[in-house]
Amino acid sequence: MKSFLSLSIILFVAVSFRVHSQVKAPIPVFTRSDSLRGELTPLRTCYDINYYHLDVKVNIDDRFISGSNEFKFTATTDFKLLQFDLFANLKIERIMYKGKELPYTREFNAVFVTFPTVINKGKKDSFRVFYSGYPIVAKNAPWDGGFVFSKDASGKPFVATACQGVGASIWWPTKDHQSDEVDSMAISISVPNGLKDVSNGRLRATKKLKDGYTRYDWFVANSINNYDVAINIADYAHFSDQYQGEKGMLSLDYWVLPENLTNAKIQFGENVKPMLEAFEHWFGPYPFYEDGYKLVEAPHLGMEHQSAVAYGNGYKNGYKGRDLSGTGWGLKWDFIIVHESGHEWFGNNITAKDIADMWIHESFTNYSESLFVESRYGKQAGLEYVHGTRGGIDNVEPILGTYGVNNEGSGDMYEKGGNMLNMIRTIINDDQKWLQILRGLNKTFYHQTVTYKQIVDYINKESGKNLTTVFDQYLQHVNIPVLEVRFENGKILCRWIADVKGFDMTVKVRIKGGQYQFIQPGTTFTAIDLPGATKENFEADSFNFYIGILIE
Repeated sequence: MKSFLSLSIILFVAVSFRVHSQVKAPIPVFTRSDSLRGELTPLRTCYDINYYHLDVKVNIDDRFISGSNEFKFTATTDFKLLQFDLFANLKIERIMYKGKELPYTREFNAVFVTFPTVINKGKKDSFRVFYSGYPIVAKNAPWDGGFVFSKDASGKPFVATACQGVGASIWWPTKDHQSDEVDSMAISISVPNGLKDVSNGRLRATKKLKDGYTRYDWFVANSINNYDVAINIADYAHFSDQYQGEKGMLSLDYWVLPENLTNAKIQFGENVKPMLEAFEHWFGPYPFYEDGYKLVEAPHLGMEHQSAVAYGNGYKNGYKGRDLSGTGWGLKWDFIIVHESGHEWFGNNITAKDIADMWIHESFTNYSESLFVESRYGKQAGLEYVHGTRGGIDNVEPILGTYGVNNEGSGDMYEKGGNMLNMIRTIINDDQKWLQILRGLNKTFYHQTVTYKQIVDYINKESGKNLTTVFDQYLQHVNIPVLEVRFENGKILCRWIADVKGFDMTVKVRIKGGQYQFIQPGTTFTAIDLPGATKENFEADSFNFYIGILIE
């Protein structure tokens, strides 16, 4: 007969064994369109993007856009044919190269361009795509992609873009793959007179045009991933501040609807500088001093648009006024400001090469919430917060997506991923080393795109521990590992029940009320030394370790 340690452990065991014995993750089905969008083929790797100039006019009344994007690139191999991406509902007017139109073909949302002669490896070259059309209108931004057309309290237009996941090519022509971030970018957005556009980077110029429009010219000095490029249009009010950070004076700019100016000054004032202080401590300097930091009110909940973070949380603490952890700690700060700004380090500074590895963005950023709480209210508060988020874990599909088909994994990349990172911190058992690992990740992979292996290898090397099986179990499989404990002939035997071959995670155990000690079972039973332990008083640290426990 089995005995269990607590109600929470009963639930862990029930879920874990149900998954192990019955539930399998659904097998996804992919199409040719998915491969064209997600695969890194020679038609994409043949050129490295150096610079874009995106120039777009937004006709708000007709919900119509028109304009162009200039591609400046360096050839990485000899080629005559390349692929860029633009959704099929948008019309290509022409593609210009050295004053002449280039022939092209389209398949789904991919565009294949043929050059008149071979472009040799190492050559720097450019072409320009002119396009127009009615962009897809998002039904539930930011969770689906497209334009959002809304109005402010006075009835004036309030418009924005959000395109994570579906991809930037839903509204502008680009090499739509996360592996190749453009080195710098000009963004020119023309809007009806009386409105303003706020995009990424710094505003270089504003020009009144002859047709009743005003063009706003922004420039991004740092590398930027495609889905971060954003349009925000409204009759914005603007105020600013500064933050003395690790790399000097950081400009803080805030663009909000006029009716929210008073609330914005209070809410942003209470949250932004404490957030920056916490994250510069844990992750290193804000990665985009050259482009500044902006919060921009948006007609959707929020997005991590680099140097122009979209904000739509209603000037409330929590997540739309709720505490996702259920602990009370989440109501002491504005979730969207903290979470979306955390992506400036994980997602924007460090970007996953393939969307299948979006856990690199979301797991670390979910965990950053706990670190923010810790910085403000102490370590125990941070631990309580991350533990409390477990209520959002489903354990139905793996966190890791499928490579090469633009497929991100399950939403468990947030809460389950954050709890995984807290476990890894607990295993390392050296907070100073953990701090240096987090800062080191942002320094080593500064403004880079990365893979699963690079992140895991770095943490392994810097921690001095082989944590590969831990990452593999929590990211690649639905089930959480179960610590099976047997009391036989005066011995205590432990092993892990897990999907990963050779799984051998360190865990903390104790006699109730005593001091925890570390053990490192494998997948075969191993005797442990815990004098005085019985079925009734044996306890594993299920507060810091997201595991199942089975005692026999």
